[in-house]
Amino acid sequence: MGVFSKYLRFREAGESVNVNNLERFGEPVRSLFTTTKVFTLHHHIDITDDRENVVYQANTKFPSIHDKTDVTDAAGNHVAHIERKLFTLHERHFITMADGKAFQLANELFHLVKDITNVEGLGWQLRGNIAALNFELYDERGEVIAVISQKLLSLHDKYCIDIYQQEHEPTVVAILVTLQHMIRDREARSSSFSSSSSSSSGN
Repeated sequence: MGVFSKYLRFREAGESVNVNNLERFGEPVRSLFTTTKVFTLHHHIDITDDRENVVYQANTKFPSIHDKTDVTDAAGNHVAHIERKLFTLHERHFITMADGKAFQLANELFHLVKDITNVEGLGWQLRGNIAALNFELYDERGEVIAVISQKLLSLHDKYCIDIYQQEHEPTVVAILVTLQHMIRDREARSSSFSSSSSSSSGN
């Protein structure tokens, strides 16, 4: 576990900042945590602070082939709207913020381990590793904005996000929710492919 654990940066609310993040980026200005509710008709994500107070929520319409998702704050105010583009060689999601700012997340489908997702319209990059469950968000100057970490083997699909540029918090939350949807879609495709391969080999 020792060698592998150094790559795992997820932590629960109330726990100390991950030592790897602290050494590389310093103390975050704010940390948020997400939990996805399972077995519900609507895909729902709660985003909480260190004291487990809900500060944002994300709800996805069902059924929705475009995976339409709305992010609101704790008071119910609109923060962002997210939609998935269909029939493209890239995983592409469109995000529109409450202030009208719009951008896209585009990721090549063939990157299996090391992912670089361009945040088109902002000049940012999301660099990650699905195998290690960690992602880092950088601005157009190459400075870190946030570090996103996923919990290994979690029924409720938990994430921790350490934010280093708090002025971008609503945008970071929208990107976090979009990333969760992209990972979920990729896992669904992988599961479907495995099932179809097993069926074919059995015939």
